[in-house]
Amino acid sequence: MADPQKIKLTLAYDGTRYHGWQLQKNGLTIQEVLEDKLRVMTREPVRVFGSGRTDAGVHALGQVCHFESHSRLGPEALQNGLNGLLPDDIHVVRAERVPAGFHARYDARSKVYEYRILNRPEPDVFLRRYTWH
Repeated sequence: MADPQKIKLTLAYDGTRYHGWQLQKNGLTIQEVLEDKLRVMTREPVRVFGSGRTDAGVHALGQVCHFESHSRLGPEALQNGLNGLLPDDIHVVRAERVPAGFHARYDARSKVYEYRILNRPEPDVFLRRYTWH
Protein backbone atom coordinates (compact mmCIF):
# COMPACT_ATOMS: atom_id res chain seq x y z
CA MET A 1 0.00 0.00 0.00
CA ALA A 2 1.28 3.47 -0.86
CA ASP A 3 2.25 5.97 1.80
CA PRO A 4 -0.68 8.03 3.04
CA GLN A 5 -1.04 11.64 2.05
CA LYS A 6 -1.04 14.21 4.83
CA ILE A 7 -3.65 16.94 4.55
CA LYS A 8 -3.74 20.21 6.48
CA LEU A 9 -7.14 21.82 7.01
CA THR A 10 -7.89 25.35 8.12
CA LEU A 11 -11.31 25.55 9.76
CA ALA A 12 -13.75 28.20 10.87
CA TYR A 13 -16.49 27.22 13.29
CA ASP A 14 -19.14 28.51 15.62
CA GLY A 15 -18.58 26.46 18.76
CA THR A 16 -21.90 27.31 20.41
CA ARG A 17 -23.35 23.79 20.26
CA TYR A 18 -20.07 21.88 20.76
CA HIS A 19 -18.19 20.69 23.82
CA GLY A 20 -14.92 22.06 22.45
CA TRP A 21 -12.45 20.73 19.93
CA GLN A 22 -11.23 17.48 21.47
CA LEU A 23 -13.17 14.22 21.60
CA GLN A 24 -15.31 13.91 24.75
CA LYS A 25 -17.19 10.96 26.19
CA ASN A 26 -20.30 12.97 26.96
CA GLY A 27 -20.66 15.68 24.34
CA LEU A 28 -20.40 16.44 20.65
CA THR A 29 -17.08 18.00 19.56
CA ILE A 30 -15.62 19.58 16.44
CA GLN A 31 -13.03 16.78 16.15
CA GLU A 32 -15.74 14.11 16.36
CA VAL A 33 -17.86 15.70 13.63
CA LEU A 34 -14.85 16.24 11.37
CA GLU A 35 -13.56 12.67 11.81
CA ASP A 36 -17.03 11.28 11.13
CA LYS A 37 -17.36 13.18 7.84
CA LEU A 38 -13.80 12.30 6.80
CA ARG A 39 -14.56 8.62 7.44
CA VAL A 40 -17.55 8.92 5.10
CA MET A 41 -15.45 10.55 2.38
CA THR A 42 -12.28 8.45 2.64
CA ARG A 43 -13.96 5.16 3.60
CA GLU A 44 -11.36 4.62 6.31
CA PRO A 45 -11.01 5.62 9.96
CA VAL A 46 -9.27 8.99 10.23
CA ARG A 47 -7.70 10.65 13.29
CA VAL A 48 -7.52 14.44 13.16
CA PHE A 49 -4.82 16.33 15.08
CA GLY A 50 -5.49 19.96 15.97
CA SER A 51 -3.04 22.79 16.51
CA GLY A 52 -4.72 23.39 19.84
CA ARG A 53 -7.96 22.86 21.66
CA THR A 54 -10.90 25.14 22.17
CA ASP A 55 -13.23 24.91 25.14
CA ALA A 56 -16.97 24.33 25.01
CA GLY A 57 -18.79 27.13 23.21
CA VAL A 58 -15.61 28.73 21.83
CA HIS A 59 -15.40 29.74 18.18
CA ALA A 60 -12.48 29.65 15.73
CA LEU A 61 -11.66 31.61 12.62
CA GLY A 62 -8.50 29.74 11.59
CA GLN A 63 -8.15 26.47 13.51
CA VAL A 64 -5.49 24.32 11.84
CA CYS A 65 -5.54 20.54 11.93
CA HIS A 66 -4.12 17.66 9.93
CA PHE A 67 -4.84 14.03 9.13
CA GLU A 68 -3.41 11.20 7.07
CA SER A 69 -5.34 9.20 4.52
CA HIS A 70 -4.77 6.59 1.85
CA SER A 71 -7.67 8.07 -0.11
CA ARG A 72 -6.92 9.33 -3.60
CA LEU A 73 -9.07 12.39 -3.03
CA GLY A 74 -7.04 15.56 -3.39
CA PRO A 75 -7.23 18.66 -1.19
CA GLU A 76 -9.80 20.45 -3.36
CA ALA A 77 -12.12 17.43 -3.46
CA LEU A 78 -11.74 16.95 0.30
CA GLN A 79 -12.51 20.60 0.99
CA ASN A 80 -15.55 20.66 -1.28
CA GLY A 81 -16.83 17.31 -0.04
CA LEU A 82 -16.40 18.18 3.61
CA ASN A 83 -18.14 21.52 3.17
CA GLY A 84 -21.04 19.65 1.61
CA LEU A 85 -21.23 17.16 4.51
CA LEU A 86 -20.39 19.31 7.53
CA PRO A 87 -23.09 21.18 9.42
CA ASP A 88 -23.38 24.87 8.58
CA ASP A 89 -21.52 25.92 11.75
CA ILE A 90 -18.25 24.24 10.63
CA HIS A 91 -16.49 25.27 7.42
CA VAL A 92 -13.23 24.19 5.77
CA VAL A 93 -11.56 27.42 4.70
CA ARG A 94 -8.59 25.69 3.08
CA ALA A 95 -7.24 22.19 2.46
CA GLU A 96 -3.70 21.49 1.30
CA ARG A 97 -1.18 18.66 1.08
CA VAL A 98 1.72 19.01 3.50
CA PRO A 99 4.98 17.09 3.95
CA ALA A 100 4.93 13.85 5.97
CA GLY A 101 6.77 15.55 8.86
CA PHE A 102 4.18 18.31 9.33
CA HIS A 103 2.27 18.40 12.62
CA ALA A 104 -0.48 20.98 13.22
CA ARG A 105 0.41 21.41 16.89
CA TYR A 106 4.20 21.31 16.80
CA ASP A 107 4.61 23.36 13.62
CA ALA A 108 2.30 26.17 14.74
CA ARG A 109 4.12 29.51 14.65
CA SER A 110 1.57 31.56 16.53
CA LYS A 111 -1.90 31.53 18.00
CA VAL A 112 -4.20 34.48 18.46
CA TYR A 113 -6.95 34.57 21.05
CA GLU A 114 -9.55 37.32 20.89
CA TYR A 115 -11.98 38.15 23.65
CA ARG A 116 -14.89 40.46 22.90
CA ILE A 117 -16.57 42.28 25.77
CA LEU A 118 -19.75 44.26 25.22
CA ASN A 119 -19.44 46.99 27.83
CA ARG A 120 -22.85 48.62 27.96
CA PRO A 121 -25.99 48.20 30.05
CA GLU A 122 -28.02 46.28 27.44
CA PRO A 123 -26.98 43.06 25.73
CA ASP A 124 -27.04 42.79 21.95
CA VAL A 125 -29.23 39.90 20.77
CA PHE A 126 -27.26 39.63 17.53
CA LEU A 127 -23.86 39.43 19.24
CA ARG A 128 -24.85 37.26 22.21
CA ARG A 129 -22.85 34.27 20.97
CA TYR A 130 -19.76 36.29 20.13
CA THR A 131 -19.38 38.72 23.03
CA TRP A 132 -19.36 38.57 26.81
CA HIS A 133 -21.82 41.04 28.29
